[in-house]
Amino acid sequence: MVVYDYIIIGSGVAGLNAARLIPDTKNVLILCKKEPWECNTFWAQGGIATAVDKEDIPDHIKDTLVAGVYHNNKDAVTVLSENSRKAIDNLIEDGMNFDLNDKGKIAFTKEAAHSRSRILHADGDATGRMIHLFLMGKFPHKLETNCVVNDLLMQDDICYGVKYFINETEEKVAFAHNTIIASGGVGSIYKYHTNSTAVAGEVQGICVEKGLTLKDMEMMQFHPTVFKGTSFARKTLLSEALRGEGAYIVDDNDHRFLFDYHKDGELAPRDVVSRSIFDYHKKTGSNIYLSFDKFEKKWFRKRFPNIYANFEDLGYDLPFEKVPISPAFHYAMGGIATDINAKVLNTKNLYAVGEAACTGVHGANRLASNSLLEGLVFSKLAVEHSLKEDFKIDHSKYLKEIKKCIRNKSIDKPIKDRVRKLMWENAAIVRDFDSLKKALSEIDEFLKEDVGRLLYLRLLTAKSILKAAIDRKESLGAHFIKE
Repeated sequence: MVVYDYIIIGSGVAGLNAARLIPDTKNVLILCKKEPWECNTFWAQGGIATAVDKEDIPDHIKDTLVAGVYHNNKDAVTVLSENSRKAIDNLIEDGMNFDLNDKGKIAFTKEAAHSRSRILHADGDATGRMIHLFLMGKFPHKLETNCVVNDLLMQDDICYGVKYFINETEEKVAFAHNTIIASGGVGSIYKYHTNSTAVAGEVQGICVEKGLTLKDMEMMQFHPTVFKGTSFARKTLLSEALRGEGAYIVDDNDHRFLFDYHKDGELAPRDVVSRSIFDYHKKTGSNIYLSFDKFEKKWFRKRFPNIYANFEDLGYDLPFEKVPISPAFHYAMGGIATDINAKVLNTKNLYAVGEAACTGVHGANRLASNSLLEGLVFSKLAVEHSLKEDFKIDHSKYLKEIKKCIRNKSIDKPIKDRVRKLMWENAAIVRDFDSLKKALSEIDEFLKEDVGRLLYLRLLTAKSILKAAIDRKESLGAHFIKE
């Protein structure tokens, strides 16, 4: 029986950076749900934040806390900021190239709710993709695709490994001394989202089943500027960086209405901008647009080459035309509760990093471009801590029955669609308790049905979001209760 030193669930920035940092003397298995690029990292248009230098650390911490409405774990925020520049420099030393300014130095830009320019980019608006491609070439370990984890082998606070589907009917079991969850957030639980379709929150559901703590699950972030003109659930994102550089939001009459809601207008925190768009559209019936008319075309094509090309394919001539927008689900601030070293609470050898985890670093609202940074910083801490602990399992001591699961059933599709609609209508940008309770009741009824394993896990995750939203009685950040 092969016992891996590490199993890593997920192939985004957090999982791949962990793989890069684990010595090649270790036996590592990376499980990828679909293809490696089917992850949120690959689609991340915005940049990666860092404290520019030691003097900037207090301001970066403050900006993160302000955006998070001080619901953050300040220790986690401090760890994030203090380790930020080291994490970036480590990537650069290993060969990662970030965009440079006219003087050949790293170019720092500004985004919403940052008090100064501290965002790095790569290939303009393809930072996530470039980091992902870089990391894919930097680990020596085994990666398997189309592996959908459906269980954690937990016994006496020890994770002995995982069980996963390799196709529609077959499953495998793998044992490991350490398991690192880097499976991402919950995007596909919502009807409209910006996430990879592989991101559906099943591992969070496993944690509910195993009695592991989920934290801040009511704190779901909705990106304010998402292209409205396609019928797909996964919507085309219009990066925060566009507004940081001067794009602005208008109604049918070119009125910049955001200043009616917040003094910072387009540069207000994301939850404020999303709610303002939602409220203004509901009150006026006006369409909402993102305008680029402050930009010169040559500069725009250079700064945002992928956005330019994508929208050219959609029939738009940027920056001369406005683009219709709407908010959509974007990021889960909540997730699997961990300590500062990314170890899952009340476990011996299980770690969670990236969007799947909740260190408390984002609080009630994530500061723009802190997510890629979080993946780098806490994956590094997880690897360092696990190497130091050097925990070993004895797989023969795992005595629980490993039951075979059915991946999907014929009943699943209509229920899955209904759940996504329920979550979008009741646990999204604006919430009220009656609607949340009705949605929870419907989810509970679905949990009584004989559904497939993956839908069952999604239902558990959806239930955790609804329950957390009901339990938080007052509005806070992304959790907004309609009075």
